[in-house]
Amino acid sequence: MGTMFLSHEELGKKDDDHKPTKLPSIHPRWSAATGTPRSRMLKRLAIAFALGVFIYLFLGNLPTDVPIRDRRRPIYRPEFEAGRPSAPGPMPKLTTGRKPQYPNLTPARPVQPDAVSLQAAYNGPIVFPRLRSTLQAIHATDGSSPVNKNVLYAAASLKSAALLLPMACQMADELRNYVHFALVGGSEIDLQELRAVNGIDNSCQVIFHDARPDYAGASAPERLRQSSVRALYHIHNHMHPQAVIVDASDLEEDYFLAGFRKQAPVSGIPLIELPEHAHSRLAWTTKLDSSSLAAWDKISIDILINAQPAASGNLIHLLKSLSAADFSAGSVPHLTIELPPDVDGATTEFLKAFQWPPPGSSRPSYPRQLTLRHRIPQGRLTEEESSVRFIESFWPSSPQYSHVLVLSPQAQVSSQFFNYLKYSVLHYLYSKAALTQEWDSRLLGISLDLPSTHLDGSKPFTPPSGKGEIPLLWQAPNSNAALFTGQKWTELHAFVSKLLEFQHRTQPLPSFFTDKLVSRRYPSWLEHALKLSRARGYWTLYPSEATAKSLVTVHSELYRAPEEYEREAAKEMPGNAPLPVSGRTLLESLPRDGSLLPFDEMPLLLWDGRVTELSNLDNAAAAYANEFRRAVGGCQALAPEDLVAKASMKDLFCMKDE
Repeated sequence: MGTMFLSHEELGKKDDDHKPTKLPSIHPRWSAATGTPRSRMLKRLAIAFALGVFIYLFLGNLPTDVPIRDRRRPIYRPEFEAGRPSAPGPMPKLTTGRKPQYPNLTPARPVQPDAVSLQAAYNGPIVFPRLRSTLQAIHATDGSSPVNKNVLYAAASLKSAALLLPMACQMADELRNYVHFALVGGSEIDLQELRAVNGIDNSCQVIFHDARPDYAGASAPERLRQSSVRALYHIHNHMHPQAVIVDASDLEEDYFLAGFRKQAPVSGIPLIELPEHAHSRLAWTTKLDSSSLAAWDKISIDILINAQPAASGNLIHLLKSLSAADFSAGSVPHLTIELPPDVDGATTEFLKAFQWPPPGSSRPSYPRQLTLRHRIPQGRLTEEESSVRFIESFWPSSPQYSHVLVLSPQAQVSSQFFNYLKYSVLHYLYSKAALTQEWDSRLLGISLDLPSTHLDGSKPFTPPSGKGEIPLLWQAPNSNAALFTGQKWTELHAFVSKLLEFQHRTQPLPSFFTDKLVSRRYPSWLEHALKLSRARGYWTLYPSEATAKSLVTVHSELYRAPEEYEREAAKEMPGNAPLPVSGRTLLESLPRDGSLLPFDEMPLLLWDGRVTELSNLDNAAAAYANEFRRAVGGCQALAPEDLVAKASMKDLFCMKDE
């Protein structure tokens, strides 16, 4: 073509070629051309015209909306089906109106996966033909902001999709989040067909995204894994989901889980991996908001047990119940057992074979998380020694996210206890309502047990009239089975430290310090926890009677007094508690369809069991704190800024360090 154009005087020459040049005489070496000069010229012009038309048509039909492509990264391609772009899924509106419910969360008939050739080996550049249109349509969900209300369910296996879709619809019906569902991987089913076979109609306010690559059914497994990584990367950039929920059972594709497990921590997204039968075991997750779910993998819960001498039956029963519990809602807690100086033979033999985490846990790859502490014999512990040893047994690595569950050896937990704790902790400490209303500032802990007597043991405890079916807030702490928040545990640690310092410096001790309000049937540290609650106006969340029966049983027939009080306390406690109720899901054991109540809808009790209002609780706390500062803290003429509560307890103890 170049020779052809250069052979034409006007098309092939530059301006300089027209300048006269003296050329040497050369005898050309070619054969005579056939045909006349005119025919040759017409032929060349025809060829040139045809090529010109071809080039014009080619350039005229090039797409003008395609950016320069970097083949190191996957790109989006607009989605067209039957000549028109597909419409994005419906946009949920977070209103107060109720939507159709999915109470049982029963998955629909699983869809059989498309037949994919075993020889599938396409490994070309990754393109997402149908993803950009739906991601661009969700701008109203504030996806560009790192903090929003977006929650993503994702699946590659159609069987996993059938399990997740009812849960996604249930979460959307709660009207707390914008709920999205992304289909990833190698399936070739149409999204509308996927919705139809799973019974998902327009009443389900879930936004659907097709995050499958081109040539999905013919792609090699490694390409599908890479496409899962890149799909989550792009979804995160456009949506910033606060949590991603996937099915981690054997039904899901390995390449999909590998891809999401790789990308989720890089993007900083909590990856919630649901176990087998999650639609019944973890149905409560659908009632959490995005702020709670964002803290899913940040929180940790330790378990602390203070074993007693010659009480092997108590400890063994408790440890067996812990081994049978459902820990699918997260990592298995670290377990610390404080052993007495004399450990009986039955306990020793049991601990030799005891495994923690339990062998049947859904995540057996975790390292051994059991700590045994065997005290050196030194006689019977005093109140001070017992309190110090117990409170020193735990320290939160992060007071905001690390919490401790204290279990009495007389307790026996149900399989649902950990689900209840995680559900309650996520909602009452990290939800949008909790952060806005600062619920954590008042919450000392969350009890699994509803005590049968008051703290002083003087009379039976009866929930407020007409309020027995809902939880309550009580200023009295609990030592049978209760979780203490990390922040309040550090405050208790500082409070006991200051109290013991005062005790060593002051003789004789004032009656305000020595008077006991807690029965000697309970450990000595509980008295300190009560003092802290009264001075700060803290409360403990107690479950309803029905819920408590499904969470824990405290065996009074196996009761042994704390070591520091074994001579003074009663040898037995009246009554015989039944085992925790089994066979019900967590939501079935909770009032009001499993939705956790806000604090302002619960009855509020002073430490002695009297029902009160928040203003009265605040007044009582202020009066007690002032009396405490005068009688114990050595405080005089404090300025208003000195009265502000401090975690160091310096507002209660004004003694100067020596």
